[in-house]
Amino acid sequence: MSLRRFLGAASAVAILSGLAPVPAMAAHLPAPSLAPAVNTPSTLSGDRGPLWKQTPDGFASLPGHGLDGTTGGQAGRIVTATTIAQLQEFAAAPEPLVIFIDGTLEAAQYVKIPVAANKSFIGVGAGAEVVNAGFKLINVSNVIFRNFTVRDSYIPGDWDGKRPDNDRDGIQLDTSHHVWVDHMKFERMGDGLIDTRKDSDFLTYSWNIFADNNKALGVGWTPNAVTRMTIHHNWIRNTTQRNFSLDNTAAAHVYNNYLQDVGQYGMMGRNSAKVVLEGNYFTAVQDPIVAKDPGTEIVNRDNIFDSTRGRKDNVGTAFDPAANYSYTRDDAAAVPGIVSSGAGPRDNNARNTTTEITVALDGTGDFGSLQAAIGSVPAGSTQARTITVKPGIYRETVNVWADRPNLTIQGATANPADVVISYDTPAGGQKFFGGTWGTAGSPTLTVHAADTTVRNLTVENSYDEAANGPSQALAVRSIGDRVTFEGTRFLGNQDTYLADTAGRDATARTYLKNCYIEGDVDFLYGRGTAVFDGCTIHSLDRGSTTNNGYIVAPSTKNSNPYGFLIINSTLTSDAAPGTVSLGRPWFASSDPDALPMALIRDSVLGNHIAVQGWADMGGHSWTEGRFAEYRNTGPGAYVNGFHPQLSDAEAATFTPDAFLGGWTPTGRG
Repeated sequence: MSLRRFLGAASAVAILSGLAPVPAMAAHLPAPSLAPAVNTPSTLSGDRGPLWKQTPDGFASLPGHGLDGTTGGQAGRIVTATTIAQLQEFAAAPEPLVIFIDGTLEAAQYVKIPVAANKSFIGVGAGAEVVNAGFKLINVSNVIFRNFTVRDSYIPGDWDGKRPDNDRDGIQLDTSHHVWVDHMKFERMGDGLIDTRKDSDFLTYSWNIFADNNKALGVGWTPNAVTRMTIHHNWIRNTTQRNFSLDNTAAAHVYNNYLQDVGQYGMMGRNSAKVVLEGNYFTAVQDPIVAKDPGTEIVNRDNIFDSTRGRKDNVGTAFDPAANYSYTRDDAAAVPGIVSSGAGPRDNNARNTTTEITVALDGTGDFGSLQAAIGSVPAGSTQARTITVKPGIYRETVNVWADRPNLTIQGATANPADVVISYDTPAGGQKFFGGTWGTAGSPTLTVHAADTTVRNLTVENSYDEAANGPSQALAVRSIGDRVTFEGTRFLGNQDTYLADTAGRDATARTYLKNCYIEGDVDFLYGRGTAVFDGCTIHSLDRGSTTNNGYIVAPSTKNSNPYGFLIINSTLTSDAAPGTVSLGRPWFASSDPDALPMALIRDSVLGNHIAVQGWADMGGHSWTEGRFAEYRNTGPGAYVNGFHPQLSDAEAATFTPDAFLGGWTPTGRG
């Protein structure tokens, strides 16, 4: 083979106006007495920023169901809770109360706190938080939550929230009305961050942070289209689903929200929901706007979509928000800056500078899930950080987002079998809102970020192909440039590992050192550049006497001389001799001009390798790809017309250094 042929061509505390307006950036408040509130100045010095709103806007401000609007506990006394027991007592009191939350209130065992009507829950100054507890509003009205964090009721290992005891919402509303949730933060709860249920009405959720959770915000659990709600200037980040999921809303006005790094779907209308989405900013969100059902109406206007893919539905006329109340909308392009600096409790957005983070299932770590740990890394930070994962099986899908580079994820022991990241999404599986998950929706681990290192752990796609039929089911998809896997196991069947790029002309180099990768069909594939150095590549036995699959399926772009390099590795299998192909050329429909490239050299090939080493694919002959071998050994190391060999001179130009293009990964050598 000739060398020419091989190369190819904000934040603060504000009380209610009727209670006692407090400056938005005021200093830490003293513990209030039980006396009624007194007036305090409502203006600030010019360098302290704007005041928070003193009263709700949107639907929570409107009259209905016997109330003129939402005032919370302003008619009652002020009390202070410094323990969970005090918070429970005050929340259940029959009288109106303004309840100041002072410091960290942590429950030893999770508790969902019943809330009676006419209450205001307000964090005192900075740092107020409720830990391992949530709030339950059943048939109540006139409740306000402001300026504190609700966090950490997650049951380690129950990412899906399927355990019978896992109904650990941050706030649950059933058949309640006139509720205002403002400048709050909800993170790492067991189930939903807020579940708005059973005909709740006249709601406004504004300037909140919803983060680091599988399920964010669900609305519905009713056949009636009753709920009227306003959702504005919220920051929804590092979540997976329900962002929001709006089921049978009579009127949901969703504007100027910032959705960042969302794993599954963004805003969704279901059944007879009427939704107006305007001036929102979506970045790194799959299926950002979904009208799920024929009766759903979603007005999609003036939204910005950055690094998104999938559905952006716009159907029906829904309703006119301006016919209900007046509002001022910010320009969507400004939303990321406005919301990221202004959402959440007072002084909530101090950047995390921690460089060592621990994940554990037994409560000994900083976090109970790997995705939550990744979410603790500030978006845009380039500081190197290490996440150490203690032994256990972590059932979750994991995204290392593109805006979190220089991250190392490592198992806590030297044995990668001790730490397993597992999920079971098949690419051909049906989304509940239509279509299939596809390649991008299937991986258990997706590495979007550059300069990521993963070592000493196992990533598997546990989709049961034998029980459910063949499908792509990716364990790992790497997209970022300069990604390293060291001592990592990849377990799957079809398409176990995808070496991808962010676009056809993007560069993405991956170095895999001493890894174990198993599968059966095209289980090393993609258009990225990947070096498999010292790896064990194991072909699973499909039980055939003639064809037990294909190892590589590169789709290298035609201008890239470097696709896949397998070097110093061992190709193993329990399959019948001569029944596994080294690979085949993938000419993806998105890139018919690709020129697939793979070189296997200096490796040991088992007897499972076919005499005709390379196979055709999709009407393309294997000879249309750039395939070659060099100095392999073992019973499958044939030298014939079906196993083209490089000369010594040619092989000298196709080394790991050449493939990696000047990048020297940690552990190389």
